[in-house]
Amino acid sequence: MMFTQFTVETKEHDQLIDITDKIAKIVEQWHVKNGNCLVFIPHTTAAVTINESADSAVKRDMLSKLSDIIPWDDNYEHLEGNSAAHLKSSLIGCSEEIIIKNKELVLGTWQGIFLAEFDGPRTRKVKVKLTADEKV
Repeated sequence: MMFTQFTVETKEHDQLIDITDKIAKIVEQWHVKNGNCLVFIPHTTAAVTINESADSAVKRDMLSKLSDIIPWDDNYEHLEGNSAAHLKSSLIGCSEEIIIKNKELVLGTWQGIFLAEFDGPRTRKVKVKLTADEKV
């Protein structure tokens, strides 16, 4: 089992940042041929998701519709004023597990791994745990 982390600087209040290449590099550096990759976001106002990475309109649509469902200003009780970010994070989730096969992340043709920022700009941590069934 291998564990590492990296940081991501977000620039927008709501943002989806493709972290697929960073995760793939970690898999390569740790020489995992077959196994699993757990990606965990240790923040209550950010999340991680897998979705289409080919068309940037998908990211805009996701953020727009999440804001429609969970508006920023909706008479929340949380004193910090970022309840919408907490709700969005819980809805999306804080972890994803990806299969590693033949030294590559097993993702669909158009899929990418995204850090979802809902209370930025901030510096976010991304924690990665690799479990190797077989190393190179």
